[in-house]
Amino acid sequence: MRCYCVMHHGQPLERVEKDIPVPQGSEVLVKVKAAGLCHTDLHLWEGHYDLGGGKKLMLADRGIKPPMTLSHEIVGEVVGSGKTVLVHPWIGCGECAACQRGEENICIKPQSLGVVRPGGFAEYVIVPHARYLVDIGGLDDAEAAPLACAGVTTYSALKKFGERIKTDPLVIIGAGGLGLMAIEVLKAMGGKGAIVVDIDPAKRDAALKAGAIAAIDAKAPDAVGQVQAATNGGARAVLDLVGATPTVTLATAACARGGHIVICGLMGGDITLSLPVIPMRPLTLQGSYVGTLEELRELVALVQRTKMKPIPVQRRPMEEANAAMQDLIAGKVVGRTILVP
Repeated sequence: MRCYCVMHHGQPLERVEKDIPVPQGSEVLVKVKAAGLCHTDLHLWEGHYDLGGGKKLMLADRGIKPPMTLSHEIVGEVVGSGKTVLVHPWIGCGECAACQRGEENICIKPQSLGVVRPGGFAEYVIVPHARYLVDIGGLDDAEAAPLACAGVTTYSALKKFGERIKTDPLVIIGAGGLGLMAIEVLKAMGGKGAIVVDIDPAKRDAALKAGAIAAIDAKAPDAVGQVQAATNGGARAVLDLVGATPTVTLATAACARGGHIVICGLMGGDITLSLPVIPMRPLTLQGSYVGTLEELRELVALVQRTKMKPIPVQRRPMEEANAAMQDLIAGKVVGRTILVP
C-alpha cells in the first residue's frame, strides 16, 4: 500500500510503499476512504509545540518521531464487513486511571492514531479494537471525517460551558476548520449564537455565511471593545480555538466578570496574568483536549438527529498531501482539506 510519511521534520512528506498490515488479536483493518488534514498535523510535521519565551516542547522527547504517518480524521471501510465507519483516534493505554474513567484522550501513555500509531495518510490503517469504530449511518465520507477531531474537540469544549451557551452568545476566536465546526455544533446544541473573531476577512465572511451573529477583526484596535459591545458589556463564554498569546490576551480582556474561557488551540506562546484578577473578576480559564470516544458517539448521533450542516470540505487526491499542507500553512484553507486515496 501507499503511505505519505514524515521521514524528516520540516521536510516534504515522502511516498512510501509498505505491505498491507495484517490485524492481530482484537485489531481491525480499515481501508481509508477519507483522511482530514488539520493544524495538529502541522505541529507533528514541524516536530514541536511553541511554549513561548523561546521554549519548545520537542515531540521526540515524548517518543514521537519519524517515520510518521499523519492524519487522525479517518473514515474508512472495515475490511471483511464492508461497513463504513468513522475512527476514534484518541486511543490510550487502556490501563491508567484516565483510561479506566473512559478518558483515553488524556491518557498518560497515549497511542493516538496519526500521532503515535500510523494514521490515515495511507490506503489502510490498523485500529486496535472495533470499539473505536463509529457507524456514520450514511453521512458523506469526507464531511464526516472532521468529526473525529474538529468535531469532537469543539463538542467537548462546548459541553464545558454548560447552560451558558443557551443563555449568552458564545465568542469563538478562530474561524478555521474548528471555528466553522463550532458554529454548526453550537447551533445543533441549541446555542444562542456565535460571535466570531479572526484576522482573516475570508474566514470571517465564511463564519457569517455559516450563521455567526457577528464577525470581528482580531487586529482591529478596538477589537476588545467590539466584543464587549456585541456581548452587552463583556463575554461570559469564550472559546479560543487558536491558543496563541494574542488570542488568550484578547479573551481575558473581553470577558465580563464571571467569564469562562476554554482554550483548545495549540498555536503556542505564553501569557502573564496577575493572579488577583482570577478570583476578583472572577475568571474561569480552562483547557480542553479533543474528546472521548463517548463524546464522539454523542456527536455523530447529534449530527444525524439534527441534520447538522457539514463544514466546507475540499477533497484532494492523497498524492497532493504536500501541496495541501503548504496551503494550510499559508492560511488558504477555509474549512477542511480531505485527502482521498
